[in-house]
Amino acid sequence: MKIVDMHCDTVSALYDRKSRGGQEDLRENGGHIDLLRMKKSGYLLQNFALFVELNRDGDPWERALRLYGYYREELEKNGELLAPVLGFSDIGRNEAQGKLSAMLTVEEGAVCGGETDKLRRLYDMGVRMLTLTWNFENELGCPNFTRALKERISAVRAEWEALAEAGDTVKAGQKHKELQELRFRELYETPPNVTGGLTEKGREFVSEMEELGMIPDVSHLSDAGFYDVLETAKKPFVASHSNARSICGCVRNLTDDMIRRLAEKGGCTGLNFCADFLEQMPAGIPNPGTVSSVVRHARHIVRVGGIEVLGLGSDFDGIDTHAELPGAQSMGVLWEALRRGGFTEGQLDKIFCGNVLRVYGETLKG
Repeated sequence: MKIVDMHCDTVSALYDRKSRGGQEDLRENGGHIDLLRMKKSGYLLQNFALFVELNRDGDPWERALRLYGYYREELEKNGELLAPVLGFSDIGRNEAQGKLSAMLTVEEGAVCGGETDKLRRLYDMGVRMLTLTWNFENELGCPNFTRALKERISAVRAEWEALAEAGDTVKAGQKHKELQELRFRELYETPPNVTGGLTEKGREFVSEMEELGMIPDVSHLSDAGFYDVLETAKKPFVASHSNARSICGCVRNLTDDMIRRLAEKGGCTGLNFCADFLEQMPAGIPNPGTVSSVVRHARHIVRVGGIEVLGLGSDFDGIDTHAELPGAQSMGVLWEALRRGGFTEGQLDKIFCGNVLRVYGETLKG
């Protein structure tokens, strides 16, 4: 079993913990992913995202540069285990040397501020995939989520955390209930954005990215934006961490038509292990996550788009811990569950690495 995972937030999570005085690093930590567990589990390549949250992290470009500096430090500290992917041939070269491959991505197109010079700088830094939006509108396009609700959720979360830290359990409990209700509304009652797609600058970025050898990522992008990328792109693109909306009605997931069109373009989508994107539960009911729900999404996506469209996009260290897939050490559990769910070994090889490698071979240079 070889594993290629198109998305995790481990670099950002570790950097933020370090900023608060934590001592964990990429080699070994208590989060979802570290190099030792990846090596033991059979990883070939992990995409590491530099994640920027616009309403929290200050200047997005400066945040991206700080995260990049941390990423470079970890690469240098762990050079005997991990090597970067700058071109497609690096993946095979790293494997031959017994090293894991790291592909750098950015999750939030706003880091560039609409400047193509900054996009080219990201490429020179080693970034090979860009998630065009996160959950806020930016210079490139729109998400499905609304900014007002997202900001309200952030404010309520901050109030809840402050009350919990102060030991006011009654008010903290009330605030946590409010947070759960807002989060439910956002995930399952937000209508898809079918009018606000890519801006002209966004279309320019997609074309420039393809010319550079950088992959457009439509996870988090609005429904309208997905079709704008489909129209603009000449090469395959990805939804690095998105599931099937027909199975779970979360607006972050892909419709069946999107899955079919992505497959026709030669792209792929990565199974996301976030429990709220896998199965809808009533507001306030715990959703720990089950591997059977991941299997349901996988079966549906393949039924709609064919076996070539499906990959992995765990979203590890960017989501609450999935009860049955708590980290990199759990990928064998997923393999076995999918095998029991009817997938052949050849199909599993495509899901776990082959499909994403095909896309990378068609889009990355070198």
